[in-house]
Amino acid sequence: MNALTVVGCGTVVPEAEHGASCYHLELDGASLLLDCGPGALQGLVRADVPWPEITDLAITHFHADHIGALPGLFFAFRHGMDGPRERPLAVWGPIGTRSLFERMADAFGAFVLDPGFPVEIHELAPDGEARLAEGVRIRAFPTPHTDESLAFRVEGSGGTVGYTGDTGPSEALGPFMAGASVLLCECSLADDEVGDNHLSPGRAAAIARAARPDLLLLTHVYPHLRRRADVAALVARAGYRGETRVARAGLRVKLTSRSAPEEV
Repeated sequence: MNALTVVGCGTVVPEAEHGASCYHLELDGASLLLDCGPGALQGLVRADVPWPEITDLAITHFHADHIGALPGLFFAFRHGMDGPRERPLAVWGPIGTRSLFERMADAFGAFVLDPGFPVEIHELAPDGEARLAEGVRIRAFPTPHTDESLAFRVEGSGGTVGYTGDTGPSEALGPFMAGASVLLCECSLADDEVGDNHLSPGRAAAIARAARPDLLLLTHVYPHLRRRADVAALVARAGYRGETRVARAGLRVKLTSRSAPEEV
């Protein structure tokens, strides 16, 4: 089944019910993990995602709430699977991803680069794209968050998923995500408290108006905003009236090519 699963949708703030950023996409034969923040391994198991079968890992940027569980994931690949794996794992990330993995291997052990099967690290230029599986491609787009930050658009016959990662406002990001089945969009803070490196309900609405996704899925919402306001309603009041939900851990959305995605 082609589906997007929310493994973790939290922020740098620790919460019992929310791990940090991590999402799993099953699309036309590709099994893609988008970011791998703290709590991801336990979240994958709770969401019943077959983590040993992940074919691809995509990293948006190098902040700890998006990559903090990587050493544990590769340790599990090395020692926690029922049997040996031969298929390579493809890692996709910004310029600097190879250096990141080399430094993690120095700190944690050689298993990071040698978990018992080949790890193929690919660095994507800000406008780069690559093939994940037959008929599935990933496209990158630079975002104003850190020097290396990327957003991703993953396209296949079974649907298209856009993931903003962490980003500040960008007039070009909405058109890049145009026509997505699901747009996974950060919405960190209120309009009156957000800085220039994150989105707010008003900024998320502006991106969604340009993208016109079948489903806008708001994520990376800081807990004080989520607990005091209906964030989807704030986006609607800011001018985007399409279907909008706030992500929660364990949410699985079935993808379709151009009809409204269904929660399963």
